[in-house]
Amino acid sequence: MHEKTRDREKSITISRRQFIKATVLSAGAASALSTVNAVPVKAATTPNKLSLIVSGYKLDRTAALIDGRATVEGCEIKFEPMGIGDINTNVFSGPQTLDVTEIGLHPFMLAYANEGFRDYSLLPIFPLRLFRHKSIFIRTDRGTKGPEDLRGKKVATPGFSSTSLTWLRGIVQHEYGVKPEEIQWVQSSKDSSAKAAGKVSKQESMVPKGLSVSKGPEGKDESDLLESGEVDALFHAAEPRAYIQGHPKVARLFPDFRKTERAYFKKTGIFPIMHAVAIRNSLVEQHPWLPKAVFDAYSQAKKLMYDHLKKMGWATISLPWVAQEIEETRALMGENFWPYGITPNRKTLEALFQYSYEQGLAGRKLTIEELFHPSSLEFTES
Repeated sequence: MHEKTRDREKSITISRRQFIKATVLSAGAASALSTVNAVPVKAATTPNKLSLIVSGYKLDRTAALIDGRATVEGCEIKFEPMGIGDINTNVFSGPQTLDVTEIGLHPFMLAYANEGFRDYSLLPIFPLRLFRHKSIFIRTDRGTKGPEDLRGKKVATPGFSSTSLTWLRGIVQHEYGVKPEEIQWVQSSKDSSAKAAGKVSKQESMVPKGLSVSKGPEGKDESDLLESGEVDALFHAAEPRAYIQGHPKVARLFPDFRKTERAYFKKTGIFPIMHAVAIRNSLVEQHPWLPKAVFDAYSQAKKLMYDHLKKMGWATISLPWVAQEIEETRALMGENFWPYGITPNRKTLEALFQYSYEQGLAGRKLTIEELFHPSSLEFTES
């Protein structure tokens, strides 16, 4: 009798475990809780399938492509996680071992416009985009109450021509009337966030003529300069150490940056793009169908992310009001608030092209038609 009871209890325990495992996997929670650096997918072994090396960050909108829930038709992929600085260097001046890869949008623009780079083309897939008002930090003892007060101030940057910094200078100029030449720029010799981003590529360190740009002291990163008071403010994609640690005289320029960024989107319709996806041109020449297959796979991965947010995002993301955030984002930006394709992103792309040219970075004003693979200009999401 006791043996039967134990067997029945064991069976119930196994069934419960199986049910929980199935529920979690179907909701996508396992993917949502995995680390940023995914375990690489095994290399292609199936006959007649094209083997692709794909690189980038593991993000909620790319996770399904990496773990195999979304597939590139006719291909098997090996995913190689890399920081964006390392990716840029690999593609623009390195071994070019990547077939399809996330890429810094502005570094790609500079390589194309200034260096004659033509080995890869862009696809209208945008894995990383961020509003940038949150990325301005200030010393609170320098009288900087608003963006207009940056005029004449010393502002530190790690690097100078990254996508995020180009957006920041463009926004400050076009929204608040402060031109880059009205600021004293200090380029730090180190970047405290370099470990996550990888080595800074040449295209992220370009300094144009006609601006006041000085080098910061050797061995000091951007946070050191802000903490010591050697600069009045900081433009940086990442939160500086001083802010993270709660330095009493370091704050964001826009304390309620969510409100400011929402107002910016409502006014301009611009959701700043940081990264795109690049594909090797020689590969497309051999396989003309590949750009559409890649676009569809990234779109499918993003759709699975949307589905997960609707069904289980509130449960698997460790923020108490994430459900409200999802609802408010859709109300402001629409159901497809992270769009791929040229048409919904034309204004955003052309804004960055303008900023780069007028800041003296790109040697000429670029166009969408020359940077993106011709076959991808009409791609739309299903």
